[in-house]
Amino acid sequence: MERCDVAIVGAGPYGLSAAAHLRQIKGLDASLFGEPMSFWERHMPEGMHLRSPWAGSHIADPENRFTLDVYRSVSGNSQWEDSMPLRDFIKYGHWFHQQVALSADRRKVFRIELAPEGYRLTLEDGEALHARRVVVAAGIQPFAHRPKLFEGLPAALVTHTSEQRDYGKFRDKKVLVIGGGQSALEAAVFLYEAGAHVEVSIRNSVLHWAWRKRWMHAKAVGWMLYGRAEIGSAGISLVIQRPNVFRRLPRRIQDSWAARAIRPAVSLWLKPRTLDVPIHLGRFPVQARVEGEHLGVRFNDGTERVVDHVVLGTGYRIHVGLYPFFSTGVLERIDLVNGYPRLDAGFETSLPGLHIVGAPAAWSFGPLMRFVAGTEFASPALRSRILQAKRRQLVSHQERSDVQCESLRLATEPHKSEG
Repeated sequence: MERCDVAIVGAGPYGLSAAAHLRQIKGLDASLFGEPMSFWERHMPEGMHLRSPWAGSHIADPENRFTLDVYRSVSGNSQWEDSMPLRDFIKYGHWFHQQVALSADRRKVFRIELAPEGYRLTLEDGEALHARRVVVAAGIQPFAHRPKLFEGLPAALVTHTSEQRDYGKFRDKKVLVIGGGQSALEAAVFLYEAGAHVEVSIRNSVLHWAWRKRWMHAKAVGWMLYGRAEIGSAGISLVIQRPNVFRRLPRRIQDSWAARAIRPAVSLWLKPRTLDVPIHLGRFPVQARVEGEHLGVRFNDGTERVVDHVVLGTGYRIHVGLYPFFSTGVLERIDLVNGYPRLDAGFETSLPGLHIVGAPAAWSFGPLMRFVAGTEFASPALRSRILQAKRRQLVSHQERSDVQCESLRLATEPHKSEG
């Protein structure tokens, strides 16, 4: 069985950033598993733009050599706006991976089980390996939320936004989009522009647009109101982007500020493209029934629609138990709070040697972990913890060697008579 010191499960921004930091630890054998940027390539719609601002979309590396600014200069593309096109972010991720120079094993991790002095990982082809530590950076796809109303309905009639990339197949179809956030409104725009008859149903009575007051983000005053990555609202942003401060606040304040930082909101670049899309505020479905090849939907206001398809822009709900690779033995020993793992300062779970980064770390470190910008905090903290563990391991190994040498010396030393 092959062995490694650290197995990184997932090759998205958090996995790539972790790899970039861990490769700097001399003598550490780290292995990266997964297809780089696969979630972004397979589960995000073509034509999408990142909601995060430019400053909040860098994948962190130890020496800031692989930032978006550097990539823009080497790629020769100086035309990018503050809202970055998805296709270019994916290219950036692949370029980052090439610079890190840690090859990715593209096989999926099928199972993670407890093993003596670490973990046993079984890959999709049946091959197994042993890792002293595991870093889970597996993203959010398993957490796509489907309201109970739509559970069990066929994919031909209902899908989540993360399951749609090409909306051209809905041309001339009646499509209902449910949700009031970025993914929902993006789906509605892409459907409308592909020739679908689309309308949007939003539970809230207000549609929030993520617009920026330019003077508040100007260099002269912006540093007093926003963290460097500009995540969160004015003032709150400064704390959100200091996770070690945020995690020490009373839980009620953490929950309140986190909700404000990640509330459903839509980038302004979409607004002019929604002008001809019917949007119904304060309306939500209360019943759904299959009617042949169509779906009948009844709403809280008593109105009904019969549509060809429903697209759910209903976001994600974190529960690490939904990761398909955790064995029962592992899951039972992870301390969870509402599906989130309780993590220490090194992103280590209650299971020694098991680390989780990305969105599942949000309960412990705040909403910054839901954004690519969180790699700037998570990866150095992870590296620090694993480096400490490696040093302890070396010291322990040296101490054992010294004891063995001393025992051997005493056993072979000629016996001295007393008196």
